[in-house]
Amino acid sequence: MSPIALSLTLIFVLIPLFLSRTLNLGLEKDTVIATVRSIIQLFAVGYILKFVFDSDSYIYILLMIALMIFAAVHNASKKGKAIPGIIWKITVTIIAVEVLTQGILLGFGIVPATAQYIIPISGMVVGNSMVLSILFLNRFTSEMDAHRNRTELILSLGGTPKQAVHSQLTDAIKASTIPTIESQKTMGLVQLPGMMSGQIIAGADPVQAVQFQLLILFLLLTTAVVSSILLGFLSYPSLFNERMQMIRQTNE
Repeated sequence: MSPIALSLTLIFVLIPLFLSRTLNLGLEKDTVIATVRSIIQLFAVGYILKFVFDSDSYIYILLMIALMIFAAVHNASKKGKAIPGIIWKITVTIIAVEVLTQGILLGFGIVPATAQYIIPISGMVVGNSMVLSILFLNRFTSEMDAHRNRTELILSLGGTPKQAVHSQLTDAIKASTIPTIESQKTMGLVQLPGMMSGQIIAGADPVQAVQFQLLILFLLLTTAVVSSILLGFLSYPSLFNERMQMIRQTNE
């Protein structure tokens, strides 16, 4: 894409700015900030990735993945401040999912062990795990607040914390994973996924593009389910003390 063509894509930024100004939506500032940040961040990442790909050093690959995880944890932890130790819980969750998925991909030789494959796929895994963590935490804290009396009743009748939060926990896990599952049901009919579209635009064979996209879809399905379940089972014990009593409110 030429610089002129790239500059013309700013038309897609001017349209929402015009509509926001006309309808007094107040989105102008956030839209401009988001646009500027995306340009700076993406170009910066692009040059960094070019350097990493050229060096093909596993040290730089690990540093890139560590940076992704740090940013993801920092963002996701904002939604679970009421849960004690939420930062390390999200960190463990994302690292575990990354190790699991990359272990399978590289262990079975599904993709080559090069920066060109490891970093983009890791970005998808870490990013998806972050989003699922946010979705889970939002739903779980809401469920705990809405059913606090029922939770305390079960505890007073001799139930364990796991029994007391079972319904809220499973509802939160289901709610956070449903978007991923539902999107896969209409994949190829309602939308062409990003990786597949990008490869086709770049001139790749459509069937080959489909194969890579299926890899990503199945990968993100595991990421979604494992992230929600692992974070859930790491989080709920923190809401109770050694006497099996709820120790704090879950709302922020």
